[in-house]
Amino acid sequence: MLPESSTSLTALFHGCGSHLKLLECVVDGTGEVVLEVRCLQKTDISSYISEKRNRRITAQQVANQFLAASGKQISRKTVARRLRGGGLYALRPVVCVPLTRQHRTARLQWCREHHNWTEQDWACVLFSDERRFSLSSDCRRQLIWRDSGTAYRPEKIQENDRYPTCSIMVWAGIMINGRTHYMWLRMGL
Repeated sequence: MLPESSTSLTALFHGCGSHLKLLECVVDGTGEVVLEVRCLQKTDISSYISEKRNRRITAQQVANQFLAASGKQISRKTVARRLRGGGLYALRPVVCVPLTRQHRTARLQWCREHHNWTEQDWACVLFSDERRFSLSSDCRRQLIWRDSGTAYRPEKIQENDRYPTCSIMVWAGIMINGRTHYMWLRMGL
């Protein structure tokens, strides 16, 4: 049977005769999506198929699995609508560079050293950032199913420390009394 869940949804599909097909997707306590397809009769549940799925499964893949398990076709839009109804949304995962324990320790130490700085101290500091633009396949089109407010949980973060070979990097900086010009850096062109 299904585990204790924080979020669940069901969709009922008519089968032949007195049989009904029930698609039940449940988000269990660990954040995994459990997909169950049950064959229902009027009085009892005759069988069920349960498979653990990761959050990177697409609505089309769920629809295909439902077709394989039940012989009935549903659209990816139906699956997505049911998942949204259950509080799960297809969103881009947060992408970050993987940090080691040393990185985290160094960041914490830096924060402790600078938490008492005055505005005059910060006036000498330049904050900079960069943005990469690429035409390669690393365009973050892969979505994950997650609840709102859970973007920064470790299992929902996609770590990436490589850039594709063909891209353009834009760099700029700001400080209290001004900003830098944009710098365009060509990479791998």
